[in-house]
Amino acid sequence: MLNRVWAYFFFTLIAMPFSLEGKKRLDRNRQYIFVANHFSYLDIASMGFNPVNAVFVGKNDMESVPLFGFMYKKLHITVNRGSLSSRVNTLKRSMQAIDDGKSLVIFPEGGILTHQAPHMTRFKDGAFRVAIEKQIAIVPVTIPNNWIILPDQNPLLLRWGVMKVVFHEPIETKGMTLDNLTKLKEDIFNTIDKKLKHES
Repeated sequence: MLNRVWAYFFFTLIAMPFSLEGKKRLDRNRQYIFVANHFSYLDIASMGFNPVNAVFVGKNDMESVPLFGFMYKKLHITVNRGSLSSRVNTLKRSMQAIDDGKSLVIFPEGGILTHQAPHMTRFKDGAFRVAIEKQIAIVPVTIPNNWIILPDQNPLLLRWGVMKVVFHEPIETKGMTLDNLTKLKEDIFNTIDKKLKHES
């Protein structure tokens, strides 16, 4: 809930209009793993509009952001992708969060890595491995406009535009095994990518 309060406050503060699509597809009493494209630092705030209470799993460099970084470190799961032990620990903590009844938000590209937005980079396995092992539904999420509103460039310049988040139909993983991981990952990549191309 704190994520939603913060998201509404943040976008109201900067007078940025927003559009949320597909929220009614989701059952607030269920657990999900939300996976979204990641082209802009604005994506993290945007995923705060998630209607289901969730823990973010993300890079530890967000901890250095004033005020927000402290909240992020205390409430969410951070990872140093340059450290194997950190990546393993993050996977274990993500599994435990699911066991504790929480949902997760993961950017499966592993950070803002593309140099050709809105074209995504290859997805990493973590989110899909957790979903299959815990038999949790995955919700693909498309964030189509943030790379235009706040491009990943130096200096960071905020432009006016409508921030939009599209929550797609949940994809069930019940009955799947790790043999299905590659196909699941490809299907979700294609769902997000199709909407990105349509919006572009």
